[in-house]
Amino acid sequence: MAARSENGRKNDPQRTKEDILIVATEEFATHGLAGARVDAIAEKTRTSKRMIYYYFDSKEALYLAVLERSYRKIRTLEEDLKLSSLEPEEALRTLVSTTFDHDEANPDFVRLVSIENIHHAAHMLRSEAIRDLNVSVIETIAGILDRGVAQGVFHRNADPIDIHMLISAFCFFRVSNRYTFGTIFRRDLSVPETAQRHKALIADAVISYLKT
Repeated sequence: MAARSENGRKNDPQRTKEDILIVATEEFATHGLAGARVDAIAEKTRTSKRMIYYYFDSKEALYLAVLERSYRKIRTLEEDLKLSSLEPEEALRTLVSTTFDHDEANPDFVRLVSIENIHHAAHMLRSEAIRDLNVSVIETIAGILDRGVAQGVFHRNADPIDIHMLISAFCFFRVSNRYTFGTIFRRDLSVPETAQRHKALIADAVISYLKT
């Protein structure tokens, strides 16, 4: 007979952990590490504080698990694109489009990264998983750049980390500074026409840089 949790539900550890991470993502993104409440996460997941600590040891460990899950999500998304099978320019445009759409659809990811920067990446420094996860995107970009130069499509020997930063910076800024930028310049960045123009702008900027 299946074991049951404290609230009477059948135990499914993986499902329970995933539910906790989903709710914790919103809680940390909304309130930050200091302001987030484990009690609130427990209530929304119909678990208990004790169960959350059983799975994640501490509030800080849960926060780090949320960060790891968030990075794993975008890196998995990139891997699914099979960029090595595309021509170099198409591969980069696809990567730009995917990064852009991911950040637009996942403002919690942007807020979590911003929060971790406030903490000087103190928690992220303890995570080998995040370091390992983010190696893959640099290797992918490096492969695209090498193929582009070899084929004569790109004429600049660019640093793949620089290209990653260029793409990430624009996509990230649109979400992280949406309200302040929009207020200052009276421009709604969520308007579909504006979003599509910006997506094309960053892709064109990256490709033009590599072709000069």
